[in-house]
Amino acid sequence: MADAQDEDKDADEGGKKKGSKAVLLLGLAIGLIGAGGGFYAAYSGYIPSGSNPDDGRFEAKEHQAGDMPDVRFVPVEPIVVQLRVDGQDRHLRFRAQLEVPTEFEADVTRFLPRITDVINGYLRALDYTDISDAAALVRIRGHILRRIKAVIGQGRVNDLLIVEFAVI
Repeated sequence: MADAQDEDKDADEGGKKKGSKAVLLLGLAIGLIGAGGGFYAAYSGYIPSGSNPDDGRFEAKEHQAGDMPDVRFVPVEPIVVQLRVDGQDRHLRFRAQLEVPTEFEADVTRFLPRITDVINGYLRALDYTDISDAAALVRIRGHILRRIKAVIGQGRVNDLLIVEFAVI
């Protein structure tokens, strides 16, 4: 009887070993097929590698004077907002200009009070920790530009150029 139980245990262990080897071999086969397919896709050009400098995509283009966009720069009134820094009152001084297509210059100029209000409201909501990191200016510029476009419509303002951004 003891011999029969030992034989059953040996059979179970052999079955487990065969099953784990089969899973391992199946995983290895799937990995090799995936690697081969990826190599083929990259080699045949289905996946661009960006390593071919002669394909013409990265050639420098010469710009002529006529290539400059027809834009105007509309100055925004300077804004000074109060900041609380380490228990002391400081001020954030902000000046900017809006890059505007020429045909929308009059519209944007007419909406400058509303644009100034949107910028002022956004800047007053900031605290010093919001403006202290290196990427803060890029993030703030994006937020303000998005709010300006929401106020006056898409396509009327191309860009926001921050002229002055200083804590004094």
